[in-house]
Amino acid sequence: MIHTLINVVRGFLSGDGALILPEMELVLFACGVLLIDRWLAANEKYWNALLALAGTAFSGFTLYVQHGKMQALREANPESPGLLGLHQSVLVDPFFLFFAALFLAATALIVLLSVRYQEMEEDGRGAYYALLLFACVGMMLMVSGVALIAVFLGLEVMGLSCFLLAGFSRSEQREKRAARSYAFLWASSSFALAGGFLMLYRSYQTANLGRMGAILETRLDNGVAFGGLTAWPAPLALVLLVVGVFFLIDAAPLHWFAPGIYDSAATPVAAYLSMATKTAGLALLLRFFSFLFVFAHQKWIHVWGGAAIVSLLWGNIAALRQTSVKRLLAYGSIAQTGFILLGLVAGNEAGLSGMMYYLGVNIFMTAGAFGILIVLKQRDAAVTQLTDLNGLFQRNPAVALLLLVFMMSLAGIPPTAGFIGKYYIVKALLAALHPELAAFAVVNALLGVYYYGRVVAHALKKQRADAPPLEAPALTISSGQTVALTVAVFVSLAAGLYPEPFLRMARYAFGQ
Repeated sequence: MIHTLINVVRGFLSGDGALILPEMELVLFACGVLLIDRWLAANEKYWNALLALAGTAFSGFTLYVQHGKMQALREANPESPGLLGLHQSVLVDPFFLFFAALFLAATALIVLLSVRYQEMEEDGRGAYYALLLFACVGMMLMVSGVALIAVFLGLEVMGLSCFLLAGFSRSEQREKRAARSYAFLWASSSFALAGGFLMLYRSYQTANLGRMGAILETRLDNGVAFGGLTAWPAPLALVLLVVGVFFLIDAAPLHWFAPGIYDSAATPVAAYLSMATKTAGLALLLRFFSFLFVFAHQKWIHVWGGAAIVSLLWGNIAALRQTSVKRLLAYGSIAQTGFILLGLVAGNEAGLSGMMYYLGVNIFMTAGAFGILIVLKQRDAAVTQLTDLNGLFQRNPAVALLLLVFMMSLAGIPPTAGFIGKYYIVKALLAALHPELAAFAVVNALLGVYYYGRVVAHALKKQRADAPPLEAPALTISSGQTVALTVAVFVSLAAGLYPEPFLRMARYAFGQ
């Protein structure tokens, strides 16, 4: 019987199971973390982080193997979309591989940044690292799924994991506030997307996005305007999809929960929600765009443009008056979402490539910005207000300079990666004959320079002569935090100084 079971498992893994092998590896390592955590002493909890990192490494290697298989398939059949299986519910294509690599990178960075933070919080529970891996699994399922049930399953796995992560805080009041806010966000997004999925299934009698796209293309070839996406009830279904995704990506005016969640959640969790879950939501939006919205782009361009304008204005204006560092970064993240959505307004090759590039580098510059706040965390003391950064350059010039680089990148100042990302999106808008939006984007980028500059100004500000002498303990940066910040600053600078390799990866995601 055991021999038969082994053969069944081996056959599954050599067939359709190979398509979800990266996700299965993460699940196994997450279960392993939960298992060994019961036998680890308090001074051995770092093994949880090491096992989580091993899981991301194994999953990343499997993605590389999948890339090789997909390349071989495309050489034999150039028209093949990629590796399709599990009853055509999962698709492994360049789009999935690009975003899966980003999710694994984000998870690994947060694991590296979290070890010492968790020690200071006296909370080394393995459940924290297991939830990070489970959240990554959900994101990967969301992006690989072309069947609506697979997409929704990934959304729920990610949502549940992030909800539990939002509750990881030593302060019971802040823990409840962050978890409650994320619960509302998760429920709102899930209900909207579930409604949209049900209406799509009712309209097309299929739960497969690829088949829906084929139906729309056939209708378009037969002379049906916009493939019938303007005929009832398709517009309502698409509106529900957009609302659900906008909650995930913190796009204004559906960003209500984001600032409170970021401010109340533990700093590593806030960082993960800001870069990983937002990227997953935008990846889902791009998936919907390539299968559905592209057929009615002329109609939906006003929605993308309106959401981008409101997000840029709301995020930038709100960030100007913030004194809390995390709330400032939260509103800045809303403005970043608006800038990224401008790539959809352009809707051309340059716009989509610019979006992919921006999403890729945003992972690292956001991880770096939050990483500095994590490094500055000391026992019973944390950087919460801008004034807490005063005198940082005097205490630790290296950390202050790293903060400068990350703020420059978020603000879009050359020669950082953030500047290149904004440049390509503005260039795409000009190529698509939207000069007004391009000018609007540039003006809003200047607002970002101001409030991100405020963070740097406080870090470089000298202690007042009449102030008591600095008695802050010397900063101790763990080896994991050193690796994470080194990778983040390298990408933030290298992708700005020599962007071509990163742009090639961005184009690869859309098969360009």
